Amino acid sequence: MTTRRNFLSALAAGVVSSPIAIRGVNAQQPGAPSGGAGRGAARGGRGAAVPSKTVKTTTLFKSPEGYPNGIAVSAQGLWIAEQKSDNAVLVDWNGKLLKTFSTPSKNTSGIAYGDGHVFMAANREPFGIFQLTEDGKLVWHRQIPLGAPDNGGGCHGCEYVDGKLWIATGRMRGILRVDVKTWQPEMFIPYSFPRAHGIAYNRRDQSLWMVTGSEDDKAGLVQYDSATGRILSIATFQKDAADPHGLAWHDDQLLSSDAGVHPGWEENASPTHGLVFRIEFV
Repeated sequence: MTTRRNFLSALAAGVVSSPIAIRGVNAQQPGAPSGGAGRGAARGGRGAAVPSKTVKTTTLFKSPEGYPNGIAVSAQGLWIAEQKSDNAVLVDWNGKLLKTFSTPSKNTSGIAYGDGHVFMAANREPFGIFQLTEDGKLVWHRQIPLGAPDNGGGCHGCEYVDGKLWIATGRMRGILRVDVKTWQPEMFIPYSFPRAHGIAYNRRDQSLWMVTGSEDDKAGLVQYDSATGRILSIATFQKDAADPHGLAWHDDQLLSSDAGVHPGWEENASPTHGLVFRIEFV
């Protein structure tokens, strides 16, 4: 069984092993293109060039409170993490408010839904992940693994997939997969982007997607093979596209949200602040 010391050594080497057949993980390749994945020419596994795409956005509706930093899909509709109030909000697919409740999370930057529970990802003290029932009852609060017991650092996105939680952790600058019941880390995919935001899992091809930001402040997407960590594709957002923060897959479409809070910008400087929108490849 993987020990904490062995796991940390594996992180440094860029390879993680666990009892659940974790395979090699490729770090972000040097020289990936700006606007999503860095600079230069992106390379996938074995020297293959990574496909580069462009995306546009189409507005769907405005979130109830106007600061949607995380989104998650459920059978009832779309869960939204409102960054200012730290409320968990459920809306239908037209944006109609169905439910809202307060949470102990702070500066919430990610939300996940699964197995009848909502997971709120804090990006400020007390940090960590909060698991709550659909009625807002706190089940537990845990720190991101492999850090201080009372401070595992902030989080910029999370996604629930079949009993596992994928966490975009700022402290380790990577996406960590954790077993929800045991809270043991199982896999780590490092990234080198200046900024990371929401993450989403596509069940059709088992790929993991993440919103990125480049040094020249261009928004992008990166697609990983969730089994190996290999980069499959990257994308940049058109100039007039909405500013992406949250991310989710629904009906074979990528959805995102503009929290209205962006590093270096005045609050609500984005013309699309508060909006939930669809991402389309062009």
